[in-house]
Amino acid sequence: MGIVGAVAAQAPAENVSRAEDRKAVAVTIYNESLALIREEREVNLNAGRNLLALREVSGQIKPETASLRSLSGARLTLFEQNFDFDLLTPQKLLDKYVGKTVTVVRFNEQTDTETREQAAVLANNQGVVLKYADRIETGLPANARIVYNDVPTTLRDRPTLVVDLDSDKAGTQRAELSYLTGGLAWKADYVASLADDEKTLDLAGWVTLTNRSGAAYENAKLQLVAGDVNRVQEVFAANEPVMLERARPAKPAPMAREQLFEYHLYTLGRPTTLRDQQTKQVALLSAAHVPVKKEYRMEGAPYWYYEESKTPERGDKRGVEVFIEFTNKDGDLGQPLPKGIVRVYKKDKESRPLFIGEDQIDHTPKNEQVRLKLGKAFDITGNWKRTDFSRISKRVFEQEITIELSNAKNELVTVRVVEPVPGDWKMLKESHPHLKSSASSAMWDIPVPADGKTILKYRVHTAW
Repeated sequence: MGIVGAVAAQAPAENVSRAEDRKAVAVTIYNESLALIREEREVNLNAGRNLLALREVSGQIKPETASLRSLSGARLTLFEQNFDFDLLTPQKLLDKYVGKTVTVVRFNEQTDTETREQAAVLANNQGVVLKYADRIETGLPANARIVYNDVPTTLRDRPTLVVDLDSDKAGTQRAELSYLTGGLAWKADYVASLADDEKTLDLAGWVTLTNRSGAAYENAKLQLVAGDVNRVQEVFAANEPVMLERARPAKPAPMAREQLFEYHLYTLGRPTTLRDQQTKQVALLSAAHVPVKKEYRMEGAPYWYYEESKTPERGDKRGVEVFIEFTNKDGDLGQPLPKGIVRVYKKDKESRPLFIGEDQIDHTPKNEQVRLKLGKAFDITGNWKRTDFSRISKRVFEQEITIELSNAKNELVTVRVVEPVPGDWKMLKESHPHLKSSASSAMWDIPVPADGKTILKYRVHTAW
């Protein structure tokens, strides 16, 4: 074999595989902006060494995770692979021509003619520097353009994975390419519609998909993994748009669910297309008439026992927070709920849905309780006041607390009061019986009449 033949054998011509060569695509997306892409492509290979250029792969591919195997029975031996992400742009093209010669074409509007002149590109840092035969100029006038001889092979118009491999068979083969990539993310969003009597709610779940990977995936089989998959410290950020309130969907054919290791896998029952730089929503679940409980809660903070009141004679105003909770087993529920934001709406007297609050839920298995903090009650308030403090010794104290709860509603409400009590403590006396909800807190359920007030008073002995 001559020298030319040897060089050709060492560097075969590229065999290009484009997006239209895909015969099947599967996209599995994880919570933390990570996805597994599996493509089946028909590729033409020679017997022996090949350079296979796989175009339209993700621009955020993790090339070290890429794997190519034949589905047609051929034996493929991979020597090396290169991910070319230096994409062709006017700036990049000019950068590649630094030290080379280009043609500058000027158009004369008065004579309607063009003139051509050779110039060497000296630099392209914050503007081009050109060396002509008799001068050096910076920039280009408005009536000039640069003409290049060709495009360097190191510049690609699309992200391309180039695989250097050996095949024991020639001809058209079906090959599977799989790799991990960033730039694809999903999250769950929920819309809850609270009934007029606030005893049930309807829940609609949506999956929000965002594709910023630099590639499109046509008619892909879509799978979503819900769960906290451990990864080596490598975080991708994705700015997903906020999910707005929308009409409750017709009850969708639920995404198929299955157990995957210690996670849950959701599979969309139809192919879908994920275009680059696109966000789309897919129905996840729909549940009606889910029993719900409402709770008014005034919960203290440990520093209350050490901080001086701003108005000791009057006490301090304390807000009463509103929660709703339901169990993931009632109504049409009883299925894993991926973590996400639940936005709650309630209709006014003219049946217009109005936003009343939102909260984040974690991954919630069936039969677990879901608790949502929606905000602070307008008509229910509390006033916390220390009415007595006695130091028994250096580390032993007695103090008396008075909490006045006010209710401006036209119905009786029950407020759950949770007080943090530091150290080793004992309740000496109280106006209402407490429950020791934890080692460092006492809890009371206090009924407050319509347009009325209730006073909770307790005296506690604490020792450090």
